[in-house]
Amino acid sequence: MSDFQTIGVAVAFMAAFGIILSLILVAANKRLFVYEDPRIDEVEEMLPHANCGACGSAGCRPFAERLTKGEAEPAQCTVSSKEMGQAIARHLGVSLGKVEKRVARLACAGGTHVALMRANYSGLKSCRAATLVSGGGKACAWGCLGLGDCEAVCDFTAISMDRHGLPQVDVERCTACGDCVAVCPRDLFEIHPVSHRLWVACKNQEFGAAAENACEVACTACERCVMDAPEGLVQISNNLATVDYGKNALASRIAIERCPTGAIVWLDDQGMSKGRDAKKVVRKEALPVA
Repeated sequence: MSDFQTIGVAVAFMAAFGIILSLILVAANKRLFVYEDPRIDEVEEMLPHANCGACGSAGCRPFAERLTKGEAEPAQCTVSSKEMGQAIARHLGVSLGKVEKRVARLACAGGTHVALMRANYSGLKSCRAATLVSGGGKACAWGCLGLGDCEAVCDFTAISMDRHGLPQVDVERCTACGDCVAVCPRDLFEIHPVSHRLWVACKNQEFGAAAENACEVACTACERCVMDAPEGLVQISNNLATVDYGKNALASRIAIERCPTGAIVWLDDQGMSKGRDAKKVVRKEALPVA
């Protein structure tokens, strides 16, 4: 066989092989093709691309997929404006839906003016870093260290630090994304529906005077809230008042009225309020380091 014939055979073989592979790919494409609703891309473009997870999905695209399948409602995106939610609802021909607003809440009221510091922390301005250095120097081993990890991680500027080193959550800006929950080394943040009005602003598990010596507004496990609240609504666990939100319909201000330190509070549209017997905190300056 001449060289020319050899080359011709090789070319013909490669051409035939290419045609066979093409046919296989065409057949595989038809067999393995998965239809994707074109509305997914359209809805994804209308979403805020925050990928915060507050809607219960891993990101905006998975949420868009759930919306087009009818498995979610536009109102579940707490970052989108109401107008954008309505636009998505109109685009899909569904109702906007109704989802109760949820917000992040801090289980600590121990700012520098009421909580004792055993030592001054000097180092990287981070609660996580301070926790590794003898707990950050705060007398209350459960209290907020006030170095602002939560403020730094919030993409929605919903958290700011007040003059006493305590995070303040802007209810209007908060999207309940949960980033503050994840970053806090002392697990002080929780996400709650706004209808959960009764709140224990403390995590201290010391009893009585030991708790109050570390922080003037700590829960002392005195049980007054347990006695005054409807049965089962408030309990003492590990020397700390806890609220059973499964009985949220029973919640009322009566549970906070006799709290001597104001550790259990009532939250409503006017903000946070303490009971009539709570000690009045008038000090503005920070307590000296003990």
